[in-house]
Amino acid sequence: MTDETKNNGTDAAATENTAEAVASAMDDTAANEADIAEFDPIAELQAENADLRDRFVRLAADMDNLRRRTERELKDAKVYGVTSFARDMLGVSDNLRRALDAVPAEMRAAADAGLTTLLEGVEMTERSMLSTLERHGVKKIEPEGEKFDPNFHQAMFEVPNPAVPNNTVVQVVQDGYKIGERVLRPAMVGVAKGGPKVEVAEAADKA
Repeated sequence: MTDETKNNGTDAAATENTAEAVASAMDDTAANEADIAEFDPIAELQAENADLRDRFVRLAADMDNLRRRTERELKDAKVYGVTSFARDMLGVSDNLRRALDAVPAEMRAAADAGLTTLLEGVEMTERSMLSTLERHGVKKIEPEGEKFDPNFHQAMFEVPNPAVPNNTVVQVVQDGYKIGERVLRPAMVGVAKGGPKVEVAEAADKA
């Protein structure tokens, strides 16, 4: 092989390598241009903005729920915070009432000025205590004549009475009280037995 042939082969190889290098560079350039074309800064900012807005909405909802829950807890604490104290005071009120009921009517009628003043003082104390409890949300349950409700009443005995609907409260043994919407102490009651069912009685009244 002559030197000229060797040179021609070398030149051909060099030319081929150069062509490959140029083609590779063109491919890289095309890929970079494609990457640049795919990257849209506006779309990127919009996506980031949407994500931040979603986070803000979630945070605002959480804060609103927390505010409502806190308000409800504060309201409950204000209304029901005196529950234990009020229940204890009802026991004191019961004792005052028992003391008054222990004095027979004839003794009251024949009482001297000292006993009369004492009884009036006890009655005034009882009224003042119940009035104070009412100002703090404690209200007396008035069940007589109403349908027996186990949520507010405690049945102590049954009274045969066909004249009133069955399960109607006809007697109150001990007053019941509620605080807010909760029962502080159920009313101890006697209920009617032997009369028509409440539903039948209500239908007859409507007719």
